Amino acid sequence: MSDRIAFTLHELVAEFDAYADDVLRERHGVTFNHFQFLTVLADVEPADMTTLARCLGITKAAVSKRVPALVAGAWITADSPPGTGRSIRLALAPKGTELVLRAGAELEAEFGALLADPELADDPIDVPLLNRRLDALTALVRRRAAARRYRPTETPA
Repeated sequence: MSDRIAFTLHELVAEFDAYADDVLRERHGVTFNHFQFLTVLADVEPADMTTLARCLGITKAAVSKRVPALVAGAWITADSPPGTGRSIRLALAPKGTELVLRAGAELEAEFGALLADPELADDPIDVPLLNRRLDALTALVRRRAAARRYRPTETPA
């Protein structure tokens, strides 16, 4: 454990990811990365590979590499609508939708139980408030990061 917020947050996210990975492997035979790919696609579907890559924070090539196996496993569909050139539109297949709904609800329950654990009773966590604050913080970080990326560079005098 660290007394630095940046490290504590990183450690917490890594532990949550590992916990989710264990739950998903045990109950559904999929990894957290697999589930995350499908969950993000559910939020933006139908989506082309570029849009999905941006939402996942990975490269278009990384998305492209995963698509054939997900199509073959009947998790997603991929088609090229007429008049769109080489653009491929991705969407969840029924199997993918079922996993996102069922496993998503299970993970929400698991994390809710963790946050309500009696070990935390001396300093209870208000989950809806925590979620709102984390959403606000995420939006703030995104705005600040975007502002830094688009800040004109200064030329030395």
